[in-house]
Amino acid sequence: MSPPPPGYYVPAVLFFTEQEDLDIPAIKSHILRLAHGGVTGILVQGSNGEAQHLSHDERREAIQLTRRTLDENGFQNTLVIAGTGAQSTRETKKLCIDARDAGASHCLVLTPSTWPPYMTLENILRFHREVKPAIKPVIHPFMTIILCLGRRRLSNSDNDLQFPVVTAGQDLDSDTISTLAAHPNIVGTKLSCGNIGKLHRITSRFTSAEFAVFAGRTDVFLQGLQSGSAGVIGALVNIVPKLHGKLYQLFRDGKIEEAMALQAKMGQGDWAAGRIGGIGGLKAIISANFGYGSPPVRGPLQAVDPDSLGANKYYDIITELIKMEKSL
Repeated sequence: MSPPPPGYYVPAVLFFTEQEDLDIPAIKSHILRLAHGGVTGILVQGSNGEAQHLSHDERREAIQLTRRTLDENGFQNTLVIAGTGAQSTRETKKLCIDARDAGASHCLVLTPSTWPPYMTLENILRFHREVKPAIKPVIHPFMTIILCLGRRRLSNSDNDLQFPVVTAGQDLDSDTISTLAAHPNIVGTKLSCGNIGKLHRITSRFTSAEFAVFAGRTDVFLQGLQSGSAGVIGALVNIVPKLHGKLYQLFRDGKIEEAMALQAKMGQGDWAAGRIGGIGGLKAIISANFGYGSPPVRGPLQAVDPDSLGANKYYDIITELIKMEKSL
């Protein structure tokens, strides 16, 4: 079983109507803009996709819609990865099986966080190992990726990648991830902690063809590539997919000075996007600049009014990136 190919992936936001139902036209428009932006794959139901707010039926519907929209528009080679994080081994297995049957090629598994005192190294390893054998291929191979969210200081921003909250501060270190990498169905990891040292320790032990290590944020995209990563799975790709493709190509062409200059702008953009209201901010930015979608999120998250974006001191950084995106 092979890891997902190198490239740039997007943890897609999921649009809702004012009644908080799935906004099918907006979701399809977003999928197609991302696909036309050249993304290698779309992660459905990551934290940006409000997975924790969805029913099992809605999760299946979102995966099926994403796969069907890609296939019907000539993007059969664009991967669909499904977030399947849950608080019990049993439910995680069920979500993985549902994701496979709905058309995902890989699932992204989150270490449970409800009982952090009991999540010892032994239990973490046991959880991930028990989830994987339950996922048997039906039509195509189905593989898993570990989502690693390190300890990070909380800020006043809604979206400083607040993953310590998501995982109760649990951090899988490079030794633990390398141990799990020996399982034949565990084929990669997304490091949202932004720890380049951890990333490099893992990539020095495994090639991307053996175990794919993805940076989990744009502000270390190029640094990760230079340290042997397979690419990025980052929230900013929702806004500027083509710019991520440009940076990736510059790196592959050996144009490191140009790539570093673009990385600097995108790193500032990643920081800015996190200070415009988190998931609600991403939706507001997209609806204000790309002609589809609307701001609603499911509580307790808070929507951002697109008309308020201009008053945010970080928005000019985003608009500069969008202008560059639209020129490509």
